[in-house]
Amino acid sequence: MRSPYVKSTLCQIETGMDDRCDEHSFSIELKSKNHIKNITLTNKIQNRILIEGSLGKLEEITHIEGRVLELKGANGTLRLDICEDELMQLLKPKKKKT
Repeated sequence: MRSPYVKSTLCQIETGMDDRCDEHSFSIELKSKNHIKNITLTNKIQNRILIEGSLGKLEEITHIEGRVLELKGANGTLRLDICEDELMQLLKPKKKKT
């Protein structure tokens, strides 16, 4: 069964409501709070948020409907909303600057 995040994103894709590749949402779904290493919500100096944990051993990586990259691990699932074209471009080796 897919999470509400995936269903919502896939619904947006199917209806054409969200056809841009410039915004990347994500979700992290863990089977237990014991798999969370650290969550820092307030950092007054840099105003950043940090989420750290463990997905465990990776079991599967899929790209759903060309839009949602899903990494399933023994401890949970990470989903990233990213277009297939952009993902492939980012995976290409970078040219070294001379």
